Amino acid sequence: MKKIIGEFKKFITRGNIVDMAVGVIVGSSFTAIVNALSNNIFKPIINYLLTIIFGANSLSGVYTFLTVVTNAETGEVDLTQSIYIDWGTFINAVINFFLVATVLFVIVKIVNTLRDGQKKFVADILDDVPTKADLKEMKRLGIRITDDSIEKFLADKKKAAEEAAAKEKAEAEEKARLERLANPTTEDLLKEIIDLMRAE
Repeated sequence: MKKIIGEFKKFITRGNIVDMAVGVIVGSSFTAIVNALSNNIFKPIINYLLTIIFGANSLSGVYTFLTVVTNAETGEVDLTQSIYIDWGTFINAVINFFLVATVLFVIVKIVNTLRDGQKKFVADILDDVPTKADLKEMKRLGIRITDDSIEKFLADKKKAAEEAAAKEKAEAEEKARLERLANPTTEDLLKEIIDLMRAE
């Protein structure tokens, strides 16, 4: 029994189980928010517009009857006995899907924008802060560590990194150009033929 309790405790306290539980709870709450936004704000507006267009209260009464059974007493159509295609419910479901998808897209877009902004902000701050490796390199080079020397070292490091990236890009472009010359495409051959014809 003690072994089972220990295994259960180990299972419960695993990181991915806790993360999954938090994800499920947050997801259910998030679903409630999205559904409330869709059902209580957007759908009434759309139903109002549909009422103006179709002259009916939303699309709930748009049917195509295959067989019609009327109530003998009232003479009204008995939907429970009739066979019909409920276009209104289907269209409402499609509208609801697009509303939920749009709301989710907007929320995810906002979250990603905030996250990217935070990453950029942190990166900008860290650009001006030397790492342990930078300080170690400065000591190895015999540079006295002051605010000015750190700023100059980081600026030189950034410039060297940009130059290395530019050189790497130029080398890659030159390699691609040489490979294209060695293995010309049909378009390259046609251009070469046209250039030769113009030269003559």
